[in-house]
Amino acid sequence: MFIDTHAHIQMREFDPDRAEALGRAKAVGIGLMIAVGYHLAASRKAVEAAQRYPQVYAGVGIHPHDAGTYDDAAEETLRDLAKQPKVVAIGEAGLDFFRDRAPRAVQADAFRRQIRLARELDLPLIVHDRDAHQETMQLLKEEAAQEVLLHCFSGDLVMAEEAWRRDYYVSIAGPVTYPKNETLREIVRKAKTDRLVLETDCPYLPPQAFRGQRNEPAHLLHTAQEIAGLLGMRLDELGRLTTENARRLFRLPPLEQ
Repeated sequence: MFIDTHAHIQMREFDPDRAEALGRAKAVGIGLMIAVGYHLAASRKAVEAAQRYPQVYAGVGIHPHDAGTYDDAAEETLRDLAKQPKVVAIGEAGLDFFRDRAPRAVQADAFRRQIRLARELDLPLIVHDRDAHQETMQLLKEEAAQEVLLHCFSGDLVMAEEAWRRDYYVSIAGPVTYPKNETLREIVRKAKTDRLVLETDCPYLPPQAFRGQRNEPAHLLHTAQEIAGLLGMRLDELGRLTTENARRLFRLPPLEQ
């Protein structure tokens, strides 16, 4: 069994067949997943999905693209959402210097405040980092972030090793299957395996076998097969390992429940 630690199953892309997509995931061994919010409306929908579907949990946060909406009222809304049943994380929060849809100083402020909120609420933090590796790691250090998941890891081996020294978790998504992404495969080969988890980031970033299509939680199995091969593990061994890691980080129940 596997846990998809980062899915956007609440997005409109899944409106026509959400229940069916969850069924397909269960059929291939994806036992639980975390629906991750990226602004207030998406966070509310993630909480609603968690309340409706037994296998779904939620993270609530504001993505750097929407950092300009982060104010005291938004923070209070996140605080209230985070207290709802089955909310297990703050995020996704972080920095995105690739698209720069919010000024970088504004992104940094929203990120700092969500790091502090996660610490206040004793919840892990799901971090978005795109083309802002050094700045992301620096802010996490300055704010003494505690339980951190670097979602859809896109840094280099030096960054990964620093993350593991800090006991951060690193999440691997579909790009590990892309032919040109040898850097990420080398990171997996050298991973600190007790800090390794898996994700789809669906509907984005499908594995190579599904490029050009909508990604969905069932496709996590293809990413898992690639990672198992890189680590020289059987698929069931990787499932046990990454499931235990995700359960530890997010304080999830046993999959049998």
